[in-house]
This record gives sequence, C-alpha cells and structure tokens, in this order.
Amino acid sequence: MAGLLAVLSPSTLALAESSSSHVIVAGVTNATTGEFHAAAAEHSGEHALPVQAARLLHRDKEGKEADQYFQISNSLVAMFIVAAILIIFAQLATRKTSLVPSGLQNFAEWVIEMLIEFLGGIMGDKLARKTFWFFGTVFIFILTANWFGLVPGVGSIGWGHDTAHGFFVEHPILRGANADFNMTFALACTFFALWLFWSIRANGVGGFFSHIFVYHGDAKGAMRGLLFLIFFLVGFLEVISIMIRPVSLTFRLYGNIYAGESLLEKMLHMGGPIFGWLAALPFFGLELMVGLIQALVFTLLTAVFTALMCQHSDEHHAEEGKPHEAGH
Repeated sequence: MAGLLAVLSPSTLALAESSSSHVIVAGVTNATTGEFHAAAAEHSGEHALPVQAARLLHRDKEGKEADQYFQISNSLVAMFIVAAILIIFAQLATRKTSLVPSGLQNFAEWVIEMLIEFLGGIMGDKLARKTFWFFGTVFIFILTANWFGLVPGVGSIGWGHDTAHGFFVEHPILRGANADFNMTFALACTFFALWLFWSIRANGVGGFFSHIFVYHGDAKGAMRGLLFLIFFLVGFLEVISIMIRPVSLTFRLYGNIYAGESLLEKMLHMGGPIFGWLAALPFFGLELMVGLIQALVFTLLTAVFTALMCQHSDEHHAEEGKPHEAGH
C-alpha cells in the first residue's frame, strides 16, 4: 500500500536553485538555537515552512536538469523512510510469533485489535474486516508520517548557504510527508477509487445509482411520487458531495499538518536564540496530539463514507440468508 502511494505522490513543484548553495555535510541544525530562523529572516523575511516541497533530484534521461521524467522531493524521501520504518517493525513483530504474545508482537496485536474494534463500530464487523487492509494501513501510515515530521532534523538539515547569523537551510533533505499536498491528494484519490470499487461490488451498477437517486421508503400514493422527485433532485447534490470528498480529505489533512509545522517554525523564531525551543515545546506536544487526531479523522471519515454505501448491502444479504438456513 505504501509503495502504491509513493508512486502516486511525487512532487511536481520546483524550487529555484541558488548559485551560492552548498551541501551541509554533518547533521548540523541551528533551529534549536534560533540561528536558523535569524538566517531565514535575513534571506527572505519569512519564518514558515515553504508551501512547495523541494525537489532533491530532477534529472532527465541524459542527466540534465528537467521538469519531468525523474523527480524526487524531500517529502517523498520522508514517505519512503516512514514506509521502511513500518516494514521493519512488522518484520520484527512477526519474526517469532507465539500463542502468548509479548514484546513487539503483543503491541502490534493490540494496535490491530483496537483498530478492528474501532472500525467495526462504524462499519460493522464483516465490512471492517473485509476492508481493514486499507483503513488499518492508512491510519498507521498517516499517524507515523505525522509524528515523523516532528523529529528534530526534519526540515532543518539539507542544502543551503552561510549567512551572518549561521547556516541557512534552503533545500531541506526531509519534509513531513503529509505537509506536502501531493501526498494527501494521493491518499484521497486512492480511497476514492477503492470506494467506487467497493460500492459497485456491494450494490451493482444499478444499485449504486439507485442508492443515490431513488427513494426506498414505505410512503404511498402522491406522497411517494413527490418523494421520488425530491430524492432524484437531491441525488444530483449527492453526486456533487461525492466528487468534493477527495478535495476535502486532501485539504483537511494537508492544511492541519502544514499549519502545525509552520507554527512550530514561528515559535522557534519568536523565542529567540535562547528560548526558541522553550516557546515551541508546548506546541510540539500539541502537534503530537494533532497528528493522532488527523489520522483518526481521515480514517473515520473514509470509513463512514464506505459504510453509507456498503454496510446496508451486507445486512440485506445476511437477512436474506437467515430464512434460507432455517429451511435446511
């Protein structure tokens, strides 16, 4: 799953290169002392995370700089690191499984059971287990990516140049994965494609459109005809709402994570070279909580959207199966 999202989310936004830039060799960051922010002030007058993710590699087939063919952004590198962390954790947790779990296996099973119970309360146990491979992966990935973006050094180690106030990092090597619009858009589009697949598989093509446009209540007579007309017209509004969902999911996650990391940048600068870290500390704790909340919100909303289209179909089939079983 993470590999698919990596392919879908390369940044296509470029940063201008400076002729005076050079590589910072060691992991030196002046962000904790405020010198980085003072240098940033001298360089551009801004103290916030750039909207555009820096491209670390963007070469064409002949090795020349280009705007296509081969592009790797710093947020994409962070995404690969997060994916590697999760893969290594899964391998370690399942390397030696036992009936009485302990250590990493116990923690991994606790997380999975908690997520299945959480999703089961929204979607029903059957649908939750059928789609857990996606929703479980999305929650764990978003949460890990959000917290990884808060690790010291992310956004403050990279290419730059010297200033009177210290080294200014112009092109960071790493950037929070979900602080890049491309990453959150890839997540939203992947869900939307799967939602269409799950909805059509559960209802059929005719049932899919019937669910949106047709009234299924018990009203009779003129009232039933009026409700049919109302539901048909409201169905067009529902189509617009469905089309907007990927956009809202994208900007909700991206906006909150980007704003949080920008806020930390501001607090580090406002606190000065001595107390910058102290001023940012409460907001760092807040961002840990926001990272968890945003992972829950994205998972909750996508699960609800899926349940609204698919859950009733599973219940209907289950009710149809009961008389059949009784007959035998």
